[in-house]
Amino acid sequence: MDEASPRPRLTRVADALFTARTLQGAGIAHPDRPDRLVRAGLALRRWGPTPAAGYAASAARTPDRTAIDDELGTVTFAALDRRTNALARSLREAGVGEGDGVGILARNHRGFVESTVACSKLGANALYLNTAFAGPQVTDVVARERPAALIHDEEFTELCAEASRGRPTFLAWEEESGGGGSSRPPTLEDLIDAGAPRRLRPPSRPGKVVILTSGTTGAPKGASRRQPDSLAPAAALLSKIPLRAREPTMIAAPLFHSWGFAHFTLGLALSSTLVLRRRFDPRETLAAIARTRATGLVVVPVMLERILELGEAAIAEHDLGALRVIAASGSALPGELATRVLDRFGDVLYNLYGSTEVAWVTIATPADLRAAPGTGGRPPRGTTVRLYDDGDQPVPDGETGRIFVVNELLFEGYTGGGGKDVIDGLMSTGDVGHFDEDGRLFIDGRDDEMIVSGGENVFPREVEDLLSGHPEIEAAAAIGVPDERFGQRLKAFVVRAAGSELGEEAVKRHVKENLAGYKVPGEVVFVEELPRNATGKVVKRELAEL
Repeated sequence: MDEASPRPRLTRVADALFTARTLQGAGIAHPDRPDRLVRAGLALRRWGPTPAAGYAASAARTPDRTAIDDELGTVTFAALDRRTNALARSLREAGVGEGDGVGILARNHRGFVESTVACSKLGANALYLNTAFAGPQVTDVVARERPAALIHDEEFTELCAEASRGRPTFLAWEEESGGGGSSRPPTLEDLIDAGAPRRLRPPSRPGKVVILTSGTTGAPKGASRRQPDSLAPAAALLSKIPLRAREPTMIAAPLFHSWGFAHFTLGLALSSTLVLRRRFDPRETLAAIARTRATGLVVVPVMLERILELGEAAIAEHDLGALRVIAASGSALPGELATRVLDRFGDVLYNLYGSTEVAWVTIATPADLRAAPGTGGRPPRGTTVRLYDDGDQPVPDGETGRIFVVNELLFEGYTGGGGKDVIDGLMSTGDVGHFDEDGRLFIDGRDDEMIVSGGENVFPREVEDLLSGHPEIEAAAAIGVPDERFGQRLKAFVVRAAGSELGEEAVKRHVKENLAGYKVPGEVVFVEELPRNATGKVVKRELAEL
């Protein structure tokens, strides 16, 4: 059926009505002074749905509201709009133009946000570097992506020494203000002080963002994504996760990662106050939520584990009564952890399953997590999910298959070339999973992690989830290794809970009593901690070296 036929037109109308109702319900459309509404509308028309538009519109409607609360204090929407105008002009003077890339290696603070907005105002492409990278990784990524300039926190100066050669470099955060002397690169504050704060002319086309894949099984790749054409993706997320406009949201998840960045962009539509801290600390996170009366907390699952480890008495010291949403993603959320969070904080936990390449796939509400702990949930509006077998055919209901998805936010391809598999217009996530009878998706593991042991297909994820729920196990991971008898077998890595003396045979017995015999690990290794990246995902290539 062609695009002009009645059914697509009706679908577009229905989608537009859904978006309008959802955004109105979230408080985005609210009464305001006519002059402010006109200025906000003009900003959106000039800039389109971009970070530049988000802060310009918020500056027009709520100029004196706090845009960012970080360790330097607060900055209003009006001040941030002026500061990013000045920063964009200074970056242009330094040689950054429309279509150029800017590498950004920064933790969660205003420098990350202001760099991103300034790039948007220039039409430059923002390349987000992982704060957990080693020097050679920074060098390799920058050499591959070739940004015109580099912005980094002072703590990463040594890591960026090679990457910064031959390109303008600026500091996003100083460890001690003014402590670097004349030899240090200029800071963002230097650039803001030197630039004129007047409005800029919008670029001929919006800049893109390049978010790096996690690189847990190989080298990180740059995933390029253009700005969405409408607010429909924001509405889809808000229809499942009830964040509201003009409220504080604490983003503890790294902003450079797709999950943290998604809530940064969502905050643009909501005119949210972003509460940011450079490093995650469970006590400081709770204190900041209580002080700012934050209604939302954005985390990766390992952060929830660390918060619960504080104990009931320490958690109860903080007034978290305003907290209505805990949004988790970035790595697997074990069912037992979801249940503990719900029992402690109430039905406020939402779990999103997605990837850097496809954005989101499914969202689990508190009701989903109560009914089926460990689920990834159901697809939001505008997202289609199908499961295919190895022959690229749809799998029967209830069976495991490769997960493919289509929505408005699919990436455009890797910056170094190539992309993900596509079937019938849907893109692979690289995972395998199954739907339960109520339409909830469960992730069984990575497509490339499946092993064949004695002729049986085994996914490490099932064993990992079982072990993680054991009262004497703090964390667990499993990988496939060669086996002379069975071809392959599982090797489990276990972090014991404090005071536990759990042994290898007890671990194997626990698996045998709950799962099929061919899923019992052939070997169990006890470790002090599992190697994780900045979003809490276990880096399995490092496990293979143990």
